[in-house]
Amino acid sequence: MRNRSNSGVRLDYYQRLLNKTILKFQNPVTGLLPSSEENSHAWVRDNVYAILSVWALALAYRKTADLDEDRAKAYELEQSVVKLMRGLLRCMMSQVEKLEKFKHTQHVNDCLHAKYCSKTGKTVVGDQAWGHLQIDATSLFILSLAQMTASGLQIIFTLDEVSFVQNLIFYIETAYRTPDYGIWERGDKTNHGLPELNSSSIGMAKAALEAINELDLFGARGGPLSVVHVLPDEAQQCQAILLSMLPRESNSKEIDAALLTVISFPAFAVDDLEKVEETRETIVSKLEGKYGFCRFLRDGYKTAREDPNRLHYEPWELQVFERIECQWPMFFAFFVLDGLFNGKEEQVKKYSEKLESVMLKTDEGINMIPELYTVQKEKVEQEYRNPNSQKRDPIGKLPHRWGQSLYIMSKLVQEGFLSPGELDPLNRRLVSEPKPDIVVQVVILAEDDYIQGKLLEHDIKVQTMEEVRPLQVFPARVLTQIYSLLGKNKKLGLTGRPKNEIGLLATSKLYTFHDQILAFIPQMADEHQFYLPKDTHLKLDMFANDVGSLSSYWSSLGRPLLIFPVSSNLNSLDVGHNPPGALIGTIRKLQSGYIAGTRVHLGNLADFVTTSCITKLSFLRDPSHGEEVKNMIGDIFNRAPEARPRLLSSTRIKMRPRSHSKSSVHGIVRRSRSIQVDPAQAKDHEQENGVPIPPRSQDVEFPIQRPSSPSLHLKGSLHPLTYSHQSPCSSSSPQLFHFFHQGATKQENAINVNELVEQLNNSEVLHEQADIIHYLYLHKGPDWEITIDGKKCCIKELLVELYEKAGHWKHWGLVRHTAGLLKKRVEELALAATDLLVRQKQLSVGLPPDRERVIMRPLPPDDLARIIFDACGEDLSTASLTQELLIYLAMFIRTEPKLFNEMLRLRVGLIIQVMASELARTLKCSGDEASDHLLNLSPFEMKTLLHHILSGKEFIISTGTLIRPSHEVGRSKWSTDLDSDEHTNVEDECRLSVSTKKVGEEATEFAKLSRKPHAKMQKSIPRHIDPTDLEKEDDQESDRQGQWLRRRRLDGALNRVPVGFYPRVWKVLKMCHGLVIEGQHLPHSLTREMTPGEFKFALHVEMVLNKIPQPEYRQLMVEALMVLTLMTENDNNKLSFPTLIHVDKIVQAANAIYLKDQEIPSDVVEHAKGAAGICLHFYDTAPSGRFGTMSYLCRALATILPIPVDKDANVDCAIS
Repeated sequence: MRNRSNSGVRLDYYQRLLNKTILKFQNPVTGLLPSSEENSHAWVRDNVYAILSVWALALAYRKTADLDEDRAKAYELEQSVVKLMRGLLRCMMSQVEKLEKFKHTQHVNDCLHAKYCSKTGKTVVGDQAWGHLQIDATSLFILSLAQMTASGLQIIFTLDEVSFVQNLIFYIETAYRTPDYGIWERGDKTNHGLPELNSSSIGMAKAALEAINELDLFGARGGPLSVVHVLPDEAQQCQAILLSMLPRESNSKEIDAALLTVISFPAFAVDDLEKVEETRETIVSKLEGKYGFCRFLRDGYKTAREDPNRLHYEPWELQVFERIECQWPMFFAFFVLDGLFNGKEEQVKKYSEKLESVMLKTDEGINMIPELYTVQKEKVEQEYRNPNSQKRDPIGKLPHRWGQSLYIMSKLVQEGFLSPGELDPLNRRLVSEPKPDIVVQVVILAEDDYIQGKLLEHDIKVQTMEEVRPLQVFPARVLTQIYSLLGKNKKLGLTGRPKNEIGLLATSKLYTFHDQILAFIPQMADEHQFYLPKDTHLKLDMFANDVGSLSSYWSSLGRPLLIFPVSSNLNSLDVGHNPPGALIGTIRKLQSGYIAGTRVHLGNLADFVTTSCITKLSFLRDPSHGEEVKNMIGDIFNRAPEARPRLLSSTRIKMRPRSHSKSSVHGIVRRSRSIQVDPAQAKDHEQENGVPIPPRSQDVEFPIQRPSSPSLHLKGSLHPLTYSHQSPCSSSSPQLFHFFHQGATKQENAINVNELVEQLNNSEVLHEQADIIHYLYLHKGPDWEITIDGKKCCIKELLVELYEKAGHWKHWGLVRHTAGLLKKRVEELALAATDLLVRQKQLSVGLPPDRERVIMRPLPPDDLARIIFDACGEDLSTASLTQELLIYLAMFIRTEPKLFNEMLRLRVGLIIQVMASELARTLKCSGDEASDHLLNLSPFEMKTLLHHILSGKEFIISTGTLIRPSHEVGRSKWSTDLDSDEHTNVEDECRLSVSTKKVGEEATEFAKLSRKPHAKMQKSIPRHIDPTDLEKEDDQESDRQGQWLRRRRLDGALNRVPVGFYPRVWKVLKMCHGLVIEGQHLPHSLTREMTPGEFKFALHVEMVLNKIPQPEYRQLMVEALMVLTLMTENDNNKLSFPTLIHVDKIVQAANAIYLKDQEIPSDVVEHAKGAAGICLHFYDTAPSGRFGTMSYLCRALATILPIPVDKDANVDCAIS
């Protein structure tokens, strides 16, 4: 008999080790591993980690086999792996109905269970009796399934199982917005059953999605139907959120050792090397001990101070666990594997020695890893005083199979039986390797020959939709419909992929079905959904952003392909029927080969077929889909492009006489608005120093010929602003709208519906039509039928037509209002909210204090839209604007995250108020007029204004007049003056444009401000002065006088705080019994529950501050807290206050001292009272300087708190 080689002997040793520590516990029926001999519960995560070492040993035997016996052992081990993985698969498939439900709800009670009975495969606890929602465990199963399949194992046997795995992908692809209980099954570390968004779960899901994409689950024997598909946008979204969270694990855990599984083996989910290194160093510095790593800070699990009679912790007792957290040796094994995969020999040596030192030997000489080490009860006090000084005892499971498996794998690699790459056949470890520069391929398609000809006049050659055939181009919503068939299985009751929106990366591929090649227009260009793409400037801006996103996030084979349609429905032609300059300029940049710093290639669609990424829609061939599905697919591919009727004719017709009598519901749309502006900021719009606003046209009108399409019912409208001028109604009087909504007044009862319908029949003015349709929609419902010009139609049809006509005329106020009535939801609403939430931001919608709704966790799109509409109540314009602003905020936080530094909660309602108040200040108009101007800003101008407010840049509002000569009705041009020949028949409209104030102008104003003391500002005016210069000086003086009040209002509305504010407040709270802010209490016990860097603490402080409705008063509270923090940082631990500190009293005292110092007359003080009774002059005082607010707050602090003073009552203050 041939002798065994040395390698065979060593492998046999590891086989014996495996048998004695892991395989001997495997159930012969289910293949599952129980938690222990006494406990039959089998955890999904623990089973997968335990079986990885069996798989690794099988690979080693297969690689070094020198006898048939070795090959037999390899096969035996492989079958043990297959049996366990199939056992877990069978357990999950028994809960297929929960999987189907969870895809749509993401609710904790609808998730798959985290553990099963190892004897029967059935569930062992109820849905609510355990924290079952553990996305990382399901993701680990999918990742390991992919790696094992790629190594040659066949675990999946049937197409039904393929469908189930495909649906498991849908289960985990929303990990970036689904709070779960995480790797330690606890959620929030108080263990009260509160799920959190966990970085470790998101990272594992991202790795699983990337690993299993386009993998044939039948291996080499498979075909098109056994391939699983992942849409790339889901993995990319997980990556973006993960990078924004690291090195933080969750709201309650500022760091967690589990993140090592994400940045290294097995997930390798992070491609940013700097972020990987930062996370690794944070884990080592905060969690490493002599016996292993703590799981997270203040982890009370199995410590000497933990109460074994209850699972949860009281918030105050978490501080008790600090410095005595149990240490887990298995993380030494993780660091050994991390060093092996990254070629770090010193790290491998260091942690191998540490691991060997904490392992225990049995009587048979077998090395075993204990579950954890804990400090003995009698040594806790010494450990408090001197961390890592006391000897710890091993407790828990022995061996800890999870850690034992990692140890065996590390030894197999260390001894050369396996290379790191053989444990990673899908090359996950190479995710951080540098990638080549991405070239984005761009195709511009004209809607028709007319648009094509107009572009050709500018020497721009493009194809039409028809000319690209046989290639077919569809909108993104068609791809959504196609992918809804993916994973569909009638036998299992699986409905396939939920109809969530398709992202940019998915539409940047080409797809094949039979012999057809399909291309898709990105979601942002689909004007059939939300109104944002109707604005050409915004569409071009979003297009440039999408090009940059593709260059950053593209990871597929081939180049990305971006299609940009030029449509006449977007009002893309100007007065001379020429494409707008912005469009021509963008195309010129594309022709140059670069746009926004990204390399692009502009060409025809057919030219890019060989260089693009192509995906086969193989799942459409599944015969089990049946004839119904085949018919649906046939309809998609064979239907003609949608012909959308031209809304308004530009043909000149004879003017129709019009009645000037007001309808009984005149102005109802405007009265439904609720945006309020502080009266102090609203100036009369007739002031001489104000920005001139061109007057609205009152009587000049041009009837437009009604299109002949049978689908239209409303008469051809005049320009939207052609209606009798009305005084704005006060938005602060909600009863004006309730009069129309509640149906309870005599006046309402007097409204004759038949007369309204008759007026609608005769009206050609868009605003009049809007008022009538709005009233009928609220009182008769969307399905109420009326007759217009002899044609029957329902109210909803008229509302849709009104929406389209308002969009055609670019009257954005009506567009937003009708979009709200139609309950339109922006496609990426949930994604935008999630982008903000997971980047440590909270959201609130609605106007404070009564209607504000706080959003603290990601929600499904419909739930989020429901909250927004509920918060905005009857103000449907604001509901649409809120959705719009959420999209812009998400765009900014992705591209310019620094704009949101030190902002914890984004209060969209307050931001809308601030935007209106800024318009009121800049245009010197009333609050109602400012809100009217705000709602009529184009989406692009709205985005620009929001950016200026977030960035703190000074901006100017320029006005232009929109001219429509009688022979050019339906076209548009910009002008600043009126031609006398055209003034007879012309409509003019105020259009506002937002732009950045010139740097020189801004610098001059601030330079003057800084060099002029306040007392010297009232010097006499020179005798010889130009009146123009005097007017400019007055404007500058007016701007200067309110700038600090304005800055505090802006910062307060944006919830902006100084750098490091929350950890510093934690230190203040540590030295006193608590802080009181406007009756809200921050107790000292919070410091025992939370750490200084914990996100939960920041949220708690923010919640208290947000109870203050006035943003400028809130900001003074922040300044007062900063004075307290500066005092604690400079007191050398001398101060301690055994009382509550009332922060609002400090602010009130500072205001009183200010009034006394300034000797302001009492009548002036009474007239200048601002929010919370604080003098407006105090609000408008700079924070720094001898007479700054910080100085007065320091003096107030000395009068309220027992701070040491000298014999002259002066404070020895180190604050500056």
